[in-house]
Amino acid sequence: MKIQRARGITGGTLSIALIAMTIVVMLAILKVYLSNRIYHESRQINRLASEVAALKEEHSILQTHVERLKYKIEIADTLFELNASSPLTTDNNGGGDE
Repeated sequence: MKIQRARGITGGTLSIALIAMTIVVMLAILKVYLSNRIYHESRQINRLASEVAALKEEHSILQTHVERLKYKIEIADTLFELNASSPLTTDNNGGGDE
C-alpha cells in the first residue's frame, strides 16, 4: 500500500501564503507612511531653514541700521555740544531792547 500525497494547495500552505502576503502588505503600508512623513517633515525643515536665513539677513540689516543711528546720534550730540559751548551763540550786544 502506497500513501498518496495530496496534490494542490493545502490548508497549511494557503494559511502560510496569506500570512506572508499580510506581512508584505503591512510592511509596504508602513514604508509608504514613513516616506510620506519624512517628505512632509523635510518640507517643513526647508521652510524653517529659509525663514531662519531671512531672519538672519533681516537681523544684519537692522544691526547696520542701529549702528548708523548710533553714529548719527553721536555726531548730533557732538555738534550740539560744540554749538552750546561756542561764544557765537551767547548774546554779546548787551540786550538792545531795554
